[in-house]
This record gives sequence, structure tokens and C-alpha cells, in this order.
Amino acid sequence: MTQTRRPARRLRSVLAVIGAAVAATLVLAGCSAGSPSSGASASSDGGAFPARVTTAFGTTTVDAAPKRVVALGWGDAETALALGVQPVGASDWLAFGGDGVGPWLKNAYTKSPKIIGTLEPSYESIVALKPDLILDVNSSGDKTRYDTLSKIAPTVAVPKGGANYAATTAQQVTMIAKALGKVAKGKELLQSVDTAFAAARKAHPEFEGKTAVIGAFTSEGYGAYSSNDTRVQYMKKLGFTQPKKIDQLAGDQFSAKLSDENLDLLDADLTVILPIYQTVEQAEASPLFQKVPSVEAGHDIVFQQQSVRSAFSAGTVPALLWSLKRLPDQFSAKLG
Repeated sequence: MTQTRRPARRLRSVLAVIGAAVAATLVLAGCSAGSPSSGASASSDGGAFPARVTTAFGTTTVDAAPKRVVALGWGDAETALALGVQPVGASDWLAFGGDGVGPWLKNAYTKSPKIIGTLEPSYESIVALKPDLILDVNSSGDKTRYDTLSKIAPTVAVPKGGANYAATTAQQVTMIAKALGKVAKGKELLQSVDTAFAAARKAHPEFEGKTAVIGAFTSEGYGAYSSNDTRVQYMKKLGFTQPKKIDQLAGDQFSAKLSDENLDLLDADLTVILPIYQTVEQAEASPLFQKVPSVEAGHDIVFQQQSVRSAFSAGTVPALLWSLKRLPDQFSAKLG
């Protein structure tokens, strides 16, 4: 998954619109990324303003508790909602429709957000929302995207040292909680996830040390997620291990494309496949896939329910808690 850049002429036009439309908003909101504040204030749950969040592009300063948040990164909106803040604009990465969140956050909004595009967001639409904070934490790490967004409002970008949708749940929650002045609530959310994983691991000691491969099937064929991805991190927290060859193939990316020649890398004690814009039947149709040892032995799961595979993929606290009530038993039933 990579960022598709707009043509240079289009970007210059967007920047001109931003420059003209946002100047007054920036002055009123005092929203200059990295700018100091003359005084500090504390939020009710342990956050302090000005809040300074370290990102891959430096330090972003949020001078006061934000009132109009636009959440663009993968799962950023769900994280804000879990922290008690309703974005005025959000991106629907998993194509839920409606408010752009999964069933685990049904009715979380009192007022529906403006849905913003994912890989190529409408900067004009973002400007129109007059945000005082933009969240783009679990995102591409594209510098042009960041520079454009930061001209609109303080932007919390990808973590330092991270890029290409590789922010962990802990990084995402910690950074967003700090920017929103919800530090204590953020710690509470992460603790609830740790507790839920510990309970699932205790209930399923059979997971300990077993290998699991999380794959995907798209119109381009099969792929496998690396340890940089939240889905693999999920499995590791349950006690599973990741075959080293997949991480070696993926490098610093969150996934690796598999050719027919190396499809056997999907073999493990448990193989989990996520069809992406494809049917279960299409994902299972390949004779080569059927010959993968774990698949041949019946130790595989191809997720059928959209809500389940979306929960597994979202990587947000609400989605993790929802999925941990459902997935470990399914994994256990298929484990080799």
C-alpha cells in the first residue's frame, strides 16, 4: 500500500487554495506546528498543553485542547473516538460506509464526520472543516502529504523512525492521546488491551511457540504480512511466532508479495488469509494455494465475515477488544 502522489501542477493549485483559505484560521486557532505557547494548561485527565508530540518530521505542538479534529491515518479516527473525541472529518480505510467505523463503535458519533479520501485526501475539504488538529499517525509517511497538511493545521504524523502504515497500536494511542490531552485515558486503553490479550493467551496455552502466517489475497495474488504489521503483532501477543523468511522478504515494509514459486511461505501451524476485494472462493481457488501443506492439512482460515477480518485488520483498541472475544477460539479450532 503506497501513497499515490498528485501531479505537481495539481499540488501547487491545492497549496494556493490552502494558503488563501487557511491564513485566518491559523491565526485564530494559534495552530502553528512546533510553535511555543506563552503558558501551559492541564487537561482533566493528565494531558498538558501545549502538548508536544515527536513525529518522523520533528515535533508538533498543540497549543490548546483541540476542538475540531480531522483524523486521516489508518484507525486514527477510531483511536480518537476511543479517547472520547469525535473527529469532524475522518478517512474510511476499511470501507465501512456510514461514519467510517466498525460495528464495535456503532453510534459512537453524535454528529457524522465528513468522510475524507484515504490515499489522496481532498485538501480543499479538509480546509473547509477548519481543523485545529490533524491526525495522520498510521499513514504513508509521505513528506509532501505532511507538508501540505501541516499548512492547514498542526499535524501529528507517523512516529519517528516509522513509515508506510507501520505505527503500532501503542504508538498510535500514545501519540494521539498526548495531542488530545487524554494521556491518562490512553494508558487506560492500552492496559485494557494488554489485559484482554493476557486472558486470551491464558485460555489458549496451545498457541505458545506455534507458527502463524497472516496472508492476503488481492487481484494481484497472494501476499504475507511482516512483523511490522499489526495483524502479525496481534498473533505474537497470543503466543504465536512469525517465520523469519517472511520478514526477510518484506524488509522494512508491512507486507511481502508472494509469487507462485514461493507460495509455500504461507505454510505454518496456522495459516490465516484475508481476501481483500476478493471472495473467499477466489482466495481458495488456486491449486498451488491448496497444495500449501498447512492448507492441505486443513490448518487454515480464510476469513469470510467482513466484520471479523476488518476487526483483525483495524488494529485499534475497540477493534482489538471486539475481535479478542471471537478469534482465539477460531484459531484454536484450526491449529495444527
